[in-house]
Amino acid sequence: MKIGDQVSVIDDDLSGIITSVKGNIITFKDEHGFTHQYPQERLVPKNPSIYENVEIKQKQEHRKIISKKHQKNPMILDLHFNNLVKNPNDYDSFERLFIQKEKLIQVLEFCRKNHLKRLEIIHGIGDGTLQKMVWDVLESQTNLDFYNKEILHHQSGAVMVEFH
Repeated sequence: MKIGDQVSVIDDDLSGIITSVKGNIITFKDEHGFTHQYPQERLVPKNPSIYENVEIKQKQEHRKIISKKHQKNPMILDLHFNNLVKNPNDYDSFERLFIQKEKLIQVLEFCRKNHLKRLEIIHGIGDGTLQKMVWDVLESQTNLDFYNKEILHHQSGAVMVEFH
């Protein structure tokens, strides 16, 4: 390395032009006019011309095969009652809530058995009865995290569940 060469410091975002060389100690001036001293082994020459004749080869990227179990898209469970039974008007409110709870527990077991990572539960906004039941069931479960899909708790009609 000689006076006038451009250098960069290893492990630091600092570079400049060499102003003096005294044995192993090199002094250089950065772009702001400040001088810095470093031992020669901490500096590398900054010479872009060494890369001019290097041929660039672009390699084909292999597509990573993702199993259905580990897809990014969550399984979706819609707990609206008309999606669960054929004749929704044949049930009273207690039976409706019981069937929705059974379906929720059944789907949670299915996700665990098949090692699914994420489940989105759509409960709707309504009066909050179904939402409370969903949260109560999820709080009683182990090895899972859950949170509202929307930022505002009262405007969320869905819960996202992530299994450990």
